[in-house]
Amino acid sequence: MPIYYFAKANVELANKEMAHYYSCCGKSICKGCVYSFTQSGNIGKCPFCNADQASKTNEEVVEELMKRVAAYDAFSICMLADSHYYGLIGFQQDRAKAIERYTRAADLGCIKAHDQLGGIYDEGGDMKKAKFHYEAAAMAGDDMARNTLGTMDAKAGNMERAIEHWTIVASAGSYMAMHHLILCFEHGRVTNESIDSILAAYNSACVEMRSKARDAYIQYTIETI
Repeated sequence: MPIYYFAKANVELANKEMAHYYSCCGKSICKGCVYSFTQSGNIGKCPFCNADQASKTNEEVVEELMKRVAAYDAFSICMLADSHYYGLIGFQQDRAKAIERYTRAADLGCIKAHDQLGGIYDEGGDMKKAKFHYEAAAMAGDDMARNTLGTMDAKAGNMERAIEHWTIVASAGSYMAMHHLILCFEHGRVTNESIDSILAAYNSACVEMRSKARDAYIQYTIETI
């Protein structure tokens, strides 16, 4: 069987955020666990403090969020930046304010904020700043940011460095990175021995990151889109 028939168990997760943040208590939980929690009759409630999130108005959500922002909660500041950037929960779109908030969240250690800033500067053509933020996110464990760094290096002609980035995240279960490495293998840039080793690590990681709860959540999202 050709090597490119690799496991695709992680393809549904390739571009999905699998954690849900609750600003009421400043905690995050796997969306698979959230789905299981709602299936047990707790629709719209926080699994940590049981607060009813579904019935809150935008004003109440903002008030709750701002309390976490005032407490220097990095992820809440990042959520506020999202609200400015995308025009959510009653906020007007304001790119300048969004960047200011993302930068503050990044300074406080928020990985998502670094990734968002990387995307913003990448889109705007400021590759120096984009790479800085992607690297900060990747060093903190963000697989998507490291995958993007691999793509940037590949476009710049530094395939050796690109393959290093993709190998790290493919071994952790990144479908997109594994896909890039398969293409590299087909073009003779990755050896048989290396691709076998990476593929084994990838398949193992895919198994470890799946669960009945996550699979049920993924199937639900597929059916309701």
